[in-house]
Amino acid sequence: MPRFAANLSFMYTEHEFPRRFDAAAGDGFRGVEFMFPYAWPAAEVAGWLRAAGLQQVLFNAPPGDERAGERGLACLPGREAEFRAAIGLALAYAETLDCPRIHVMAGIAPAGAERARLRATYVANLAWAAGQAAAAGRELLIEPINPRDMPGYFLNRQEDAHAIVDEVGAANLKVQMDLYHCQIVEGDLETRIRRHVPGGRVGHMQIAGVPARREPDVGEVNYPYLFGVLDELGYAGWIGCEYRPAGDTSAGLDWLRRLG
Repeated sequence: MPRFAANLSFMYTEHEFPRRFDAAAGDGFRGVEFMFPYAWPAAEVAGWLRAAGLQQVLFNAPPGDERAGERGLACLPGREAEFRAAIGLALAYAETLDCPRIHVMAGIAPAGAERARLRATYVANLAWAAGQAAAAGRELLIEPINPRDMPGYFLNRQEDAHAIVDEVGAANLKVQMDLYHCQIVEGDLETRIRRHVPGGRVGHMQIAGVPARREPDVGEVNYPYLFGVLDELGYAGWIGCEYRPAGDTSAGLDWLRRLG
């Protein structure tokens, strides 16, 4: 059975952020992920992890000006200096949190921008960042995100993500395969899992019910079946639970308890 990590940006929001670590550990999680840790000193977050006996498995690099609607800098021409500073900050946090992987968000494509120029910027930035991350012993991930939840996001499809990974050619650059986003954009999840998971090119996975992004036992995706496919393929990575509970987080974990 795959290893599941609680996403503390989505789950346990009935608690203040520092209390979410203990709550997740109390429900049996051994790994956690979240979007952005930068509102808290890295040493403080590391203390919460240690006290709860949890492993940090993933977080995002800074997205730019989130309040202005920015969702990453990697594809944006003219923002290279900000992108490099963001990667430096993320790597510093990853060192303190002992986190092996960082998600690098592509960004929202500016209106009227030439896609080829955005892609070239994206590839160049990822190549530089992968070199920095390799020196620090970290993996970088890129994630296709559906345009319904994030209109204008540059990267939407699995094939495009894997083509970019191929072009960059860095062993520590991998794809974050979120089955919620993949179902909305592409569907045919088993086929895509069987195509992309073998060979280790998928560095992390995430789940949520489709279409409402609730618990994974609600909606149109048969996750227990897909977990069996992942077991068959020998997937040994984490699966992040990036969903919004319909009510109390712990009460909504029957889907996980049924898996044994």
